[in-house]
Amino acid sequence: MATYAIGDVQGCFRSLTQLTKTIQFNPKHDRLWFVGDLVNRGPDSLHVLRYIRGLGSAAVTVLGNHDVFLLAVAAGLASLRPSDTLTQVLESPDRDDLMGWLRQQPLVYREGDFLLVHAGLLPGWTVEQAEALAGEAQTAMRGDEFTETLRALHPSGPLQWRPDLAGPVRQATIIKVLTRLRACSREGLMESSFSGPPDRTPDGFQPWFDVPGRRNATATIVFGHWAAMGLKLTANMLALDSGCVYGRQLTALRLEDRKVFQVRCEETRGGG
Repeated sequence: MATYAIGDVQGCFRSLTQLTKTIQFNPKHDRLWFVGDLVNRGPDSLHVLRYIRGLGSAAVTVLGNHDVFLLAVAAGLASLRPSDTLTQVLESPDRDDLMGWLRQQPLVYREGDFLLVHAGLLPGWTVEQAEALAGEAQTAMRGDEFTETLRALHPSGPLQWRPDLAGPVRQATIIKVLTRLRACSREGLMESSFSGPPDRTPDGFQPWFDVPGRRNATATIVFGHWAAMGLKLTANMLALDSGCVYGRQLTALRLEDRKVFQVRCEETRGGG
């Protein structure tokens, strides 16, 4: 039995299929952990969702910002942009079932020494706080506060975390942290627009995982979201977004021994 953590798939179903062949994935014995952003920008988000949903307990996924965006569009709370490739999902006959399944997925998942999250944690949050806050937002996403929470999240730029936040704005801000964070100040002020490489982080900010005294360094955090950084592995950080949807690689990392497996993006190779 092995557990493989997989970077941002973003609708690249052919690449995902090739990667599962490369690692000889057997759903009877192995598990796949997905860092989120299952959908969008790539050509086949629909089959990615159907495949991962069909794996049942053999797959764990957390929500990424593109997954949350899909839920917002499906609920009529956001509009598709020119770069989005979600129409196939939105027009599929099993759309409602897929959206219902996606709403049930967690924002963080913790097992042993590993914490799975899409983007990151504010440096002032402990792992336990992150789990508790994620639980609040997950309850909102799964229940009657779903619509108001997603409405508060779009647009997300002005949202900044404070412990005294309440209601949909609080839940939306938690979701923003967990699905969109890249850089922040030492005090936890989020930079909301930067997506470049870590060495070009704007003045006054730094990658969330480099903030001195980070309180969540007690766990090994497995995440994606930062394609411009690419694969980055340290003692307590496994960053797995290797930019498949941008024509680079899709990465799987076997958690038991940290062996890395990669495939070239099948969607761009050979014009596919």
